[in-house]
Amino acid sequence: MQFLLVLVIMVFASIAEVVSIGLVVPFLGVLSSPEEIYQHSLMQPILLIWNVTEPNQLMLILTILFISAAIVSGVIRLVLLYVITRLSFLTGADLNYSIYRRTLYQDYSEHISRNSSEIINGLITKTSTVVNGVITPILTILSSLIMFIGIMSALFFINITVAIISLVGFGLLYGLVAKYTRKKLKDNSFCIAETTDQTVKILQEGVNGIRDVLIGGNQQFYCQIYKDVDMRFRLASADNLLISGSPRYVMEAIGMILIAGMAYAMSQQEGSMITVIPMLGALALGAQRLLPIMQQLYGAYSSIQGSETSFRDVLKLLEQPLPGYANQEVPLPIVFNRHININKLNFRYSEDTPWILNNISLKIEKGSCVGFVGETGSGKSTLLDIIMGLLDPTGGHMSIDNRVVGVENMRSWQVHLAHVPQEIYLTDSTIEENIAFGVPKNKIDYDRVKTAAKKSKISESIENWPAGYRTLVGEQGVRLSGGQKQRIGIARALYQQADVLIFDEATSALDYKTELEVMKEIRGLGEDLTILIIAHRVSTLKDCDQVFELLDGEIKLKY
Repeated sequence: MQFLLVLVIMVFASIAEVVSIGLVVPFLGVLSSPEEIYQHSLMQPILLIWNVTEPNQLMLILTILFISAAIVSGVIRLVLLYVITRLSFLTGADLNYSIYRRTLYQDYSEHISRNSSEIINGLITKTSTVVNGVITPILTILSSLIMFIGIMSALFFINITVAIISLVGFGLLYGLVAKYTRKKLKDNSFCIAETTDQTVKILQEGVNGIRDVLIGGNQQFYCQIYKDVDMRFRLASADNLLISGSPRYVMEAIGMILIAGMAYAMSQQEGSMITVIPMLGALALGAQRLLPIMQQLYGAYSSIQGSETSFRDVLKLLEQPLPGYANQEVPLPIVFNRHININKLNFRYSEDTPWILNNISLKIEKGSCVGFVGETGSGKSTLLDIIMGLLDPTGGHMSIDNRVVGVENMRSWQVHLAHVPQEIYLTDSTIEENIAFGVPKNKIDYDRVKTAAKKSKISESIENWPAGYRTLVGEQGVRLSGGQKQRIGIARALYQQADVLIFDEATSALDYKTELEVMKEIRGLGEDLTILIIAHRVSTLKDCDQVFELLDGEIKLKY
């Protein structure tokens, strides 16, 4: 509907251009020879409507018509510019939302296989490049073509020879420029897409690793590589701008030469200058309108060429598939009354990587507390990732109460889960918003927040802070200690009221006493709560019902 509205405005803009150019001839004709215009057959309907009885009365009428046509044409073009700009950027907003949504719904294995800077750059930079360099230029080309047809129609009506010379001459020149700049624009588009990826990556590495940068004195290293990459981006962008804008000045000079030559040629022909002046005025106005339109067409073309690589990258992000549950309501939980069964499970990331898990089989009873130990890289976290449905096993399967868990019912299983990792991700917001992670602020259950904080042994610290639960934690919880961040992570899991809690080194930053208190609180939440724990400290696992040890991708019952 919006594109149809734009098309309608484009047509009206073209008609307004034709009218404004067409009125130049009678307007200038009245100035030089009012009697000839008065007697012209095309003027008779206007004379009747306005009740004109003398040639001199035409001056006021044609002045009013010419001014009105110019005003209407300008207003319509302003409206067209407004609509095109709004539509382009609203389309960009839709693109951004779609890319972000599709990205968040990708499998965990997809996320860990690519650099986050690619996604961030795609959302922030490349989508903007596509809006400014592809979508807006496409709409500009469409509107310019419609107005170009209108202006050329008016010029053909005034003087067919001049119209053909203008069309062929200017068209050929712009075509040659487009041909010889195409490769340069394509190379620049690749450079811009590549350097924007690198820029985001360098910024992330420098800012996220600021502690190591400051301690190691590596500021100059990151500044230099940022400068080198940014310089390539700026130069490529400058080249594109120069290529798209420079032909205008050459064409304007050629246009002036053409008009001057035509004026001389017409003046040498037999006849009065009275007929030549209106014709030249119309042609001059037509050229004044035609050249910017042709420059817009060329500029839009070069912009699209210069944004080609970014456009392809954005299309790849838009092609990310959405899982079947993306458009569905939150599913009902899968029935879990008895046990989780892992049957002959194998896993590796790809065919050319070693096996991480090999023929794993175990049964976890509902309401039990199960610990996992093993050396770094033994597969503990990978096993829990598979149990949480973040990774698909290469072989074997997992079942809940003898019901196999697969793609079609994975979300129904994940409703049961709450996860506490070793590195807690905290948003730059308040304590209460971090505990109720992912819940809109107006829907947070504050009583549940306080209960979760109490059970994770963080409530006393929070309530001693001036802002209490509305204390801002800073980016990545920079204002909190490691132990405080972990307890907020535990509180977050408890807030979800899940019946399967998974701790991946989640208490490593807690002191011995606090860890015992937290685990005691968690074990006291109810007999139906199933707890899976990865830990290195034996004290963390001493109250577990079972402890499994992983070694070289295989598992054995330790006790």
